[in-house]
Amino acid sequence: MISIVKGAGSNSWVSLIAPHPSVNSRFKRFLDILGSMVGFVVLAIVFLPIAIAIKIDSPGPIFFAQERYGLYGRTFRIRKFRSMVSDAEQLKSKVQNEANGHFFKSKNDFRVTKVGRFLRSTSLDELPQFWNVFVGEMSLVGTRPPTGDEVSRYSEHHWQRLHVKPGLTGEWQVNGRSHIKDFEQVFELDLQYQTKWHQFYDLSLIFKTIYVIFARIGAF
Repeated sequence: MISIVKGAGSNSWVSLIAPHPSVNSRFKRFLDILGSMVGFVVLAIVFLPIAIAIKIDSPGPIFFAQERYGLYGRTFRIRKFRSMVSDAEQLKSKVQNEANGHFFKSKNDFRVTKVGRFLRSTSLDELPQFWNVFVGEMSLVGTRPPTGDEVSRYSEHHWQRLHVKPGLTGEWQVNGRSHIKDFEQVFELDLQYQTKWHQFYDLSLIFKTIYVIFARIGAF
């Protein structure tokens, strides 16, 4: 399979890669559609109280939208319930990045609102991404979808993590999540998922994710 992979800015190249088995798995796609349907039901139940809480807590939109990189470097837009102040992107330079490598993490990020901290700790801010799963841009399980400023610093081998669809959850989320602050460790977990994957492996990670969410392990 020939895939054109584009990095941020002017970087682009053609990568000759064999598709990962998960990409064309009918069972995985069925699981994604079924899971997104369940997600829509949950979203419908909690949407109004979350929207009201966001508006009361901080002026600005209900949703936060951002371009991310998905399968083979294709870009798409995700939406989350807004968990930060509305001018968070402009204030990013004032926050110390506590992570090492090509991603951004800060435990005491002053841009996160009170409601936002609750949404993040419960993963409720992620619910709108079930739409991305439903339309096939994401999967329930996969890799963490990177931003443009993250991929602009990728070495070529880092693009291997995007040989599968990005996911709402994955190895990173169930093996430490926000406590993992080294990109190379995240990268290794992404490759571990690609190596271990089989038809029912996603189910095991989904059940682990449910436990992690309810136990509030590793999120901030």
